[in-house]
Amino acid sequence: MRTTLYRFLSFIFVMCLSLAVASTASAQKKKKQAQLDAEDAAGAKAVSKEMTDKMSDQEKIDFAISEMLGAWQIGDVEKLHKNIADDIVVVNGSWAPPVVGWNSYLAGYNLQRSRVQQIRLDRINTLIRVNGTTASVCYQWEFSGVVDGQQSGSRGQTTLLLEKRADKWMIIHNHTSVVDNAIPLTAGAVAPNPQPAAAVKP
Repeated sequence: MRTTLYRFLSFIFVMCLSLAVASTASAQKKKKQAQLDAEDAAGAKAVSKEMTDKMSDQEKIDFAISEMLGAWQIGDVEKLHKNIADDIVVVNGSWAPPVVGWNSYLAGYNLQRSRVQQIRLDRINTLIRVNGTTASVCYQWEFSGVVDGQQSGSRGQTTLLLEKRADKWMIIHNHTSVVDNAIPLTAGAVAPNPQPAAAVKP
């Protein structure tokens, strides 16, 4: 009886010890993976900075706009703010005063973004003019997505003003207007449902 009890207690002890070792190994593995992920992110950031440092001002601006529009599409607010100044001024899409400041812009963006899924936004015919520490940009865009549960599409154009702050180009003004909601359909495409212009646009 004692031998059986001894074996049982030994078995329990070995199991507990194994679980403790496995748990410690798992925690160390997770910690090491997190450290590797952080190093990879830091390395990617360093490579990205090295690449952007070699770009001309026009290339830096074009990259910043691409990054901003990409963030706008996927809903990455942190990356969106990276290229938009805290004192941004956005021309309102309706008969209302301009949207002033990042917080006001963000409130409008969140409201608009909550209504839209399956976004696709293409930028074409970009013209960038740099004058010292300021720049102006004009481009056309085509939008398609599901708005309020219905397929929608529109075309428009945007004018941006940027200012170079601490060696980084920041968007300080955005005037976006919808030109035409009737995007020609390709075979099999769903007819777009025109939507009124939102207060904050790409």
